[in-house]
Amino acid sequence: MIADLQCVVLDCSDPVELAQFYQAVLGGTVNQQDRRWALGDGWATLHTPSGLVFAFQRSADYRPPQWPDPARPQQFHMDFGVADLDRAQEQVLAMGATVLDDDGSERRSWRIYADPAGHPFCLVRH
Repeated sequence: MIADLQCVVLDCSDPVELAQFYQAVLGGTVNQQDRRWALGDGWATLHTPSGLVFAFQRSADYRPPQWPDPARPQQFHMDFGVADLDRAQEQVLAMGATVLDDDGSERRSWRIYADPAGHPFCLVRH
């Protein structure tokens, strides 16, 4: 095991509105303070009673999926918590992931990758 699931992130045009929708469905707290994420206009979270966390990320040019049209596919990514970003990066790259965004900064607590099928995911330092 390399990581644990931190949250599932959905792209949208209005993060708070979508967080409130899922809060009505699942219960929980919108924008609960959490050291893992900074809250703001472009980002909202939902901490559910079961312990799952969903995050909602503003996409400026958001185009909603149209099931089952492959030209407008599902849009989300997962964040995985890791103790050591460098070690976890070595492991996921060895398994076929590719780097999408690693700014090289030791201060930044996340890096973005694509799985072998091209789906983005993040490794986030605990």
